[in-house]
Amino acid sequence: MEQGFVQVYTGCGKGKTTAATGLIVRALGQGFRVLLVRFLKTSDEPSGELIFLRNAQNLEIISSGIGILRKPVNMEEVRSSVAKTFALARQKILAGALDLVVLDEINNVLSKKLLLLQEVVELIGQRPTGTELVLTGRHAPAEIIAKADLVTRMEKVKHPFDRGIGARRGIEY
Repeated sequence: MEQGFVQVYTGCGKGKTTAATGLIVRALGQGFRVLLVRFLKTSDEPSGELIFLRNAQNLEIISSGIGILRKPVNMEEVRSSVAKTFALARQKILAGALDLVVLDEINNVLSKKLLLLQEVVELIGQRPTGTELVLTGRHAPAEIIAKADLVTRMEKVKHPFDRGIGARRGIEY
C-alpha cells in the first residue's frame, strides 16, 4: 500500500472489533498481508470471527493469552502478557512486511494502564509508511485520537445487555 493511515474505533457502543474484522476481510480479499493482535483476549475464545479467520492466508493472529472478561485474573500477569504481545507486534510492524495491522482492544489496555501510552504513540510514528494501523477499544486517549487520520466513535443508544440478555453466539461472539 502506498500510504497507510491510522484508524481508531472507540466508544461504548457495540461494533469496534466487528468493524475492524470487516476491514481485515476486505484487505485479505485484495491480497493484503494482515496482522491481527488481540489484547485482553485468549487464543481459545470461541468467537465466530476467530474461527472463520484462523485459516485465512496472509493473516497472522496474535493473542495476548490472558483474557480479563470471564474470571478473576492477576493483573501483573496480564500486564506482563500485554507487554510481551506488544513487543512482538511492534517487531512485526517495524519489519515492514504488513499492509494492515489491527491492535484490537489496545485502547482498553491503555485506559487500564497496562501499557505506557508513549509506547503506542511512538509506534504510530515509527510504523512504515505503507502500513494501515487500526486501534480498537473503549476510551481511546486524546493523544491517540490526535494522531489518527480516521476516528469512529461507536455510541450505545440501546442494547439487549441492558435487559439482562447475554452475549449470543454468532452475533456478539
